[in-house]
Amino acid sequence: MRAPGVLTSRGQMFLGLGAVVAVAGIVLGYRDVTRIGLLLVILPLLALLLVRPNLPALRVTRTVTPARLSPDQQGTVEVEFTNVGRRPTPLFLAEEQFDYALGDRPRFLLPRMVSGEGRRLHYTVRSRHRGAFPVGPITLRRRDPFGLTHVALQLPATVELLVLPHVWDLGQRRVAGQGRGTEGELPQMVSLHGEDDVSIRQYRDGDELRRVHWPATAHRGEIMVRQEDRPARRRAVLLLDCRSRAYPGSGYQASFEWAVSAVASLARHLIKDGFVIHLLTHRTVEDGSASVQIGLDEALAVLARAHPDQDSSMEPLAAAAHSFTSGGVLLISVVVAHDEAELRNLAAVREPGSAAMAMVLDPAAFTGGGSNDRDRATAGAHTALLTQAGWQTVLVGPEHSVPGAWEQLRATRRTGVLA
Repeated sequence: MRAPGVLTSRGQMFLGLGAVVAVAGIVLGYRDVTRIGLLLVILPLLALLLVRPNLPALRVTRTVTPARLSPDQQGTVEVEFTNVGRRPTPLFLAEEQFDYALGDRPRFLLPRMVSGEGRRLHYTVRSRHRGAFPVGPITLRRRDPFGLTHVALQLPATVELLVLPHVWDLGQRRVAGQGRGTEGELPQMVSLHGEDDVSIRQYRDGDELRRVHWPATAHRGEIMVRQEDRPARRRAVLLLDCRSRAYPGSGYQASFEWAVSAVASLARHLIKDGFVIHLLTHRTVEDGSASVQIGLDEALAVLARAHPDQDSSMEPLAAAAHSFTSGGVLLISVVVAHDEAELRNLAAVREPGSAAMAMVLDPAAFTGGGSNDRDRATAGAHTALLTQAGWQTVLVGPEHSVPGAWEQLRATRRTGVLA
């Protein structure tokens, strides 16, 4: 990026004063005064010509260590400058550009470098909040020796610094859940000859005829084949409510960060317990990645970039979740008690006999002033919509920790609140 050379306040003063003196010398007939005025005018103009706004041929590479940070974790950024041009570079005052959430922006002198020469710079960053933060570009500033002009240039190279959401330890207790075979069918039709690790699916072009499962074919009335060496795996779907209008205005940051941290903690806990997980956010549903099993690193990266979306609703998420629950999976949602119609639509996603859990955020409780009896009654009524549909639910506020809410959610089955 190029920017034209600009006169500093000193340069503007020289230019204005020189014009006045030159005019006064012409009017009064003093040639020496006129010469002085012209000199004052020419000097800043010459400085503009000398400080040309030409972007130097510099290659910038950055390395962030570690590659991904946790909240409040300190990271180190190494910036390497290399002169890839033929001419030496001038002296620049450089400033790294990034969000102030990462700390103060480093400023440093970039010395002259001959062709092929390189320089390295190290600085530290730290963020209290998760997110994807662009680091760069670097702004280069240069002035003439008299301070009459300055020019600002930008080296466009950038890198993304990812700060992952906070992940809580949810204990060692195993999670009871339902699963599907890796081919997407319930492993409920097992070989009649006693194979423990054989599931049945429909015939597809290219399948070997020796794998045809004749008893299942006769039962279904269509060709079925054995899917061997792929035992059933438990699957879980994690749903994050990303409706911007659902989160309270003054408590937006706290409530949404609580929800993201809860989903991240559940993802790690379930994967550690052997589940295959699918992550449902508005972004993953839109780009189609919700249908693909996701690993922990990828899930945390998606959640680090998550943000509430305007004009979004629960309908796409509910529709995507239903495509899984119709096959039998464990569904865990972190939603806000907002909009009865949309929560009722989500409640209907649960299939009879399947497991569904929900951490329901009380929006009024996150505003800072607490919720009154009317707000609590409204949030309770919204939570009851899910409970009556057979969901295990817990209503949470800022006083609840994620591990504590998870224990309460699991306790609903043990105490017999839900059948």
